Amino acid sequence: MATVLLSAAGAALGGSIGGTVAGLSKVAVGRLVGATLGRAIDQRIMGQGSDVVESGRVDRFRITGAAEGNAIARVHGQMRVGGQVIWASRFSESVLTSGGGKGLSPQPSVREYSYSVSLAIALCEGEITRVGRVWADGMEISPDDLNMRVYTGTRDQLPDPKIEAVEGTGRVPAYRGTAYLVLEDLQLEPFGNRVPQFSFEVFRPAPVDQQDAQFEPAHAVRGVALIPGTGEYSLSTTPVYYRNGPGESWAANLNTPSGKTDFETSLEALDAEMPNYAAVSLIVSWFGSDLRCAACDVQPRPEQTDFEGSMPWRVAGLGGAEASAVATSEGRPVYGGTPSDGSVIEAIRRMNDMGKNVTFYPFILMEQLADNGLPDPWSDASDQPVLPWRGRITLSKAPGQPGSPDRSAQADSEVADFFGAASAADFEIANGQVSYSGPAEWRYRRFILHYAALCKAAGGVGAFCIGSEMRALTQIRGAGDVFAVVEQMRGLAADVRAILGPDVKIGYAADWSEYFGYHPQDGSGDVYFHLDPLWADDAIDFVGIDNYMPLSDWRDGDAHADAVWGTIYNPAYLKANVAGGEGYDWFYHSPEAEAAQICTPITDGAYDEPWVFRHKDIRNWWMNEHHERIGGVRQETPTAWKPQSKPIWFTELGCAAIDKGTNQPNKFLDPKSSESRLPSYSNGRRDDFIQRQYLRAIYDHWGDPAQNPVSPEYGGPMVDMARAHVWAWDARPFPHFPNNRELWSDGDNYRRGHWLNGRVSNRSLASVVREICERAGVLAFDVDDLRGVVRGFAIGEVADARTALQPLMLQHGFDAVDREGVLTFMMRDGRDAIAIARDDLAMSGDLDGVVSRTRGSEADMSGRVQVGFVQAGGDYDMISEEAVLPRDDACSHPHRIAAIDDKGRGAPSGRTLVDGGACRA
Repeated sequence: MATVLLSAAGAALGGSIGGTVAGLSKVAVGRLVGATLGRAIDQRIMGQGSDVVESGRVDRFRITGAAEGNAIARVHGQMRVGGQVIWASRFSESVLTSGGGKGLSPQPSVREYSYSVSLAIALCEGEITRVGRVWADGMEISPDDLNMRVYTGTRDQLPDPKIEAVEGTGRVPAYRGTAYLVLEDLQLEPFGNRVPQFSFEVFRPAPVDQQDAQFEPAHAVRGVALIPGTGEYSLSTTPVYYRNGPGESWAANLNTPSGKTDFETSLEALDAEMPNYAAVSLIVSWFGSDLRCAACDVQPRPEQTDFEGSMPWRVAGLGGAEASAVATSEGRPVYGGTPSDGSVIEAIRRMNDMGKNVTFYPFILMEQLADNGLPDPWSDASDQPVLPWRGRITLSKAPGQPGSPDRSAQADSEVADFFGAASAADFEIANGQVSYSGPAEWRYRRFILHYAALCKAAGGVGAFCIGSEMRALTQIRGAGDVFAVVEQMRGLAADVRAILGPDVKIGYAADWSEYFGYHPQDGSGDVYFHLDPLWADDAIDFVGIDNYMPLSDWRDGDAHADAVWGTIYNPAYLKANVAGGEGYDWFYHSPEAEAAQICTPITDGAYDEPWVFRHKDIRNWWMNEHHERIGGVRQETPTAWKPQSKPIWFTELGCAAIDKGTNQPNKFLDPKSSESRLPSYSNGRRDDFIQRQYLRAIYDHWGDPAQNPVSPEYGGPMVDMARAHVWAWDARPFPHFPNNRELWSDGDNYRRGHWLNGRVSNRSLASVVREICERAGVLAFDVDDLRGVVRGFAIGEVADARTALQPLMLQHGFDAVDREGVLTFMMRDGRDAIAIARDDLAMSGDLDGVVSRTRGSEADMSGRVQVGFVQAGGDYDMISEEAVLPRDDACSHPHRIAAIDDKGRGAPSGRTLVDGGACRA
């Protein structure tokens, strides 16, 4: 079209001029010029002709910013950093030619230019544990798409082979002590043929050599519990897609830009952030239908039954089409579905390949919703509680309730109904699959034996629990006062042993209030070691305890009984309560006594065995023979338990990140559940530091050989901390869980929950200050009073220690004070103001009057500094840190007088004593 139009236009222009050129009329010349120009335009637009079309070529190559002399950043905790380019190869240009040829309709020859380059980017001083997420021009991308190698900054790292290939062997530094990464042959076409602006998520917990001075979970924890135990494909290493008709599909377990399944992404983070962990407890859940054991089915459930995944959901022979879906509330499932058998097998094999010691941990989730119409066995209520704890499953009427069948043959019958009749012989393993040919029932034995067979089909596990926290069930007595569930569990353990063989460790995970004995509150004076027949059974290899024993009894203010310890975070205070305090030295005999802190000592005047009544006295329970007391009389013959015969594993261990979490570490917040509770006397605020201090106290206590003796029977420690499974690491990758709440409805529970994800690489405030001081050459310092967690802190410039510490001091509210030649860091405690009488002030002859008033700075006027921030990318909720200005004790220099209430609220008066006006007290 341009050829026609410009040819006509050229002819018209030539005609208006007139004359000839080289024998041609100017009309013809005009037509020729116009047609030539028009043809060129047509070729460009319409693709006709054989001229070359070039695409993607750049005239000059530009790389991301780099400058000589820039400081290498220092990172503490978890931070997003940009880094500095420290090496770049020449860019490589590639040309792909297509098209061309001859004929009636020749196509243009198209040359497509693409470029690649290799880069080395310094991140920070080493040693880091990993690089997590990667952003290019602000968009998160998959690190696996970058051909990226990470050097963590060790003192023995070697030069990068790509850099050596370009620069020559022996001519390349190893950048030891610097964490850096190499992007080899980075393809630039996706970024517009330029190097994008990269940023990287860097994880740097406290250095290993600080472990003796400050507890750091990243180095100390050696075992974790892997939750949530639900999610149809949450444990799958294979991508799974749902399909809902032709052309409509979506990923079930690919919810991050990593390009890997959620399980793989989370497992990689766990492996990098906690390099010393070697044991993992794999939680898998079925659903219980009723708190009355005889009526309670235990069954797997999918999240939905409307559409199928590319890995069909099948559990224990049940397919999605035949199964009942998980109960819903407000249009959403209250839990994820049971993981498919195929995904469980994949998870076990993956962790076995990683060299991890896997403990299989079966879990019962109760699914009762409001107005369920199921009579409550614990009361006269016509409905059972909403989503209750499995530890409340009991008889048709609980022991102690009117009409309870406890201590009768009916109790034996109800327990037998709960366990069912499935046996080891009913399960067949072939080609990695498990088939079942037993009774058509969904009872407890089928649940446990199915997973024993599935673990064997997966290649085996290191350990297997036959149950967890069945507290009310194990206390049921049948005819002749035999503990019916305990006998059933012994038979079940024998069947599991028959399936798994002699090398797998088998145990039961008892609740911390259950493992040591049963003391019926019926006035009889009976004391039973009801689980001893199970603990002593030859099929059982370890005593499992889900350990959530309280480590504090803290209240607000300075008037409560434990205030002499100064703060709930005091590691000596918490450690003293691991085998001390409530449940060891004393107990509360009533709620009124608890409110008033009236403690009743735990004693045993009759037989001098107070450990019998102490649930915290693990050592004496383990080291001694057990003599039951019937009617209060100590029996001559001990139980079957042989002292020091089997190790103790903490099959669960943990504390929520919530104010005063150590008061009741077993409490959690979940609005859906009737079990949701704040720890006693908690204000409900998030507190990551108390979770860390809880773990520190537990690990310090049981890491002490004086507290944790070695058994002469098996040659190992009483409490095997290598098999302490800290609750919990989530198989859903952080921070997409908890932030993606449209997908995962329990995301809001994370903030004040038991999760380690997103917390384990955080630094204690004390460890960061310690490192800054040591780096500056200051060796006489004291950080023991510092409290708090540093989620991420970077120092990007060369500066003195004071400059580096200033942001931390402002955010966390602490001061540096010289005490007898030691630089002492002290929290601004916010205690009550002290009234100082005028007669107690020293006089100064240089000033008129006794007291001079000066107005402090804005920061000094703030009784509390609220600091809010959102981590880059919106990965965290608003974080609120608190700091209260100081009130110095008796000293020789001027100090502030704070007007702060007993909860640390309010603001200081802003008054300062005159120079020389010192406290005489």
